[in-house]
Amino acid sequence: MKQDRHEAIHKALLKKAVGYKVKENSLEYIIDEEGYRKPIKEKVQTKYYPPDISALKTYLEIKQAEDSLDKLTDEELEAEKQRLLAELERSG
Repeated sequence: MKQDRHEAIHKALLKKAVGYKVKENSLEYIIDEEGYRKPIKEKVQTKYYPPDISALKTYLEIKQAEDSLDKLTDEELEAEKQRLLAELERSG
């Protein structure tokens, strides 16, 4: 479950970093003689959201951190974990 959320965040961040398109639908209605809404016009519009530099920067920083952690041995990871826990205790 945690991995799914992590992956979803990565995908959303990457999407925002590179830009994306979204189709938006809108309907116009009229009220007929009996008081019911009746659709008369549908409009489909494609909106483009350009790349976001801060999202790209964040994505690259996260990716770089993950790549550097992948290269650590189990002993180095344990040492980093202990260092971070000690730092949390000092600050909290």
